[in-house]
Amino acid sequence: MKQGYLADYFSGVGVKRLSGTEVDPGVSNGHEFQGTRALQAFLGLPSESRSIPCTYMWLTDDDPPMRLDAAATWYDARAKQPHRAPEPRLLYTAEAEAVVYQASENDTLFVCLGRNERLLILLCRGGSDIEQQLLWLFGLESPTLRFAQRDLRVQQGSRLDFAARHVLDAIEVEVDVSDDAWLDRLLAKFGTKFPGTAPFSAFARSQIRTADPLAQPDQALMLWLDLEETLFFTLERHIIDQRLRAGFVEDEKTDVDGFISFSLSVQNRRKSRAGHSLEHHLASVFEAHGLRFDRGGRTEGNKKPDFLFPGAEAYRDAAFDPDRLLLLGAKSTCKDRWRQVLSEGAKVPSKHLVTLEPGISLNQTDEMRSAGLQLVVPEPIQDSYRAEQREWLFTLRDFIELAKQRAASALTAS
Repeated sequence: MKQGYLADYFSGVGVKRLSGTEVDPGVSNGHEFQGTRALQAFLGLPSESRSIPCTYMWLTDDDPPMRLDAAATWYDARAKQPHRAPEPRLLYTAEAEAVVYQASENDTLFVCLGRNERLLILLCRGGSDIEQQLLWLFGLESPTLRFAQRDLRVQQGSRLDFAARHVLDAIEVEVDVSDDAWLDRLLAKFGTKFPGTAPFSAFARSQIRTADPLAQPDQALMLWLDLEETLFFTLERHIIDQRLRAGFVEDEKTDVDGFISFSLSVQNRRKSRAGHSLEHHLASVFEAHGLRFDRGGRTEGNKKPDFLFPGAEAYRDAAFDPDRLLLLGAKSTCKDRWRQVLSEGAKVPSKHLVTLEPGISLNQTDEMRSAGLQLVVPEPIQDSYRAEQREWLFTLRDFIELAKQRAASALTAS
């Protein structure tokens, strides 16, 4: 499997907390980000005013990014004062106000220089999930009013594993994980059409002999997910290539509707696969441990939780102790959808939710705790969370041990 490093995509990154004079037009119309001297490390000292192609993005935890392609100007405000130390500044254009003015004082600014010499200017709420995820991805500490920077030309940065790719996807940086070394095996097994999600996940599991769901359930889950993603994008790339070569022309007219339909099918397949893949691999781990469970077993109001332990029959049995039931939701990304799990089984006093989302904010995990939801995060992803959060998080192994304890107590009671 191909896994690059952050340095393959970025030359450097800086972060700071925003002041009102930078983003509040009621305070200043200067259009400048301040305290930018630290960015010299990878932007260089501007001997003269330099326009840099730029993408501005306003990021939230719940909505797609607001983005604008424009420019930024890097210049030395003391260029005509040779007796004084340089004072480099980063100027954003009036055109960028639509994005920049979404931010407020004490929100967070990331300035990232891509390997393509394009700036990526990211703005987000302080204390948000995306802020924590970006700080983790770039290896930066909580921001202050002065820029802190990391020069990625002299260090590789984080390895672009499953969790890192999730964050890069949020800022529209696509990491190619396809690997043509797998293509012949995929075509021999499935041909040029995608199979159902269950057989595709099963094929991915069959290709990794080193994964041990009994001894290392967290690591096995991530190995399976990682390989399935590689296999999926490898086959998808081939299928899309073949379709594009065939073209979108019908009766000598460009088939615009056909092209749009094909594009939508690609996007929908990607979204659908991620959630199903997680559920299929979790079920395989639970089966390896001999756990009894139902997938999509019905509870009140026709709700269908992702996993119900030991099953829907026990849930409906009035004589079965509710304290021995377990309900587990599975969401590859949480966002605000974690609250759905709370309503999926009234008889289960506390619920569990497994997610692959890295670095959920402290505010969100505190809300989950208060609502009686226990978050389950595979061990390889947990380093994206703060130390005080990791003390509370369950690993997949922790959840399996709890499920075994509940099953043993049910047998004793019977």
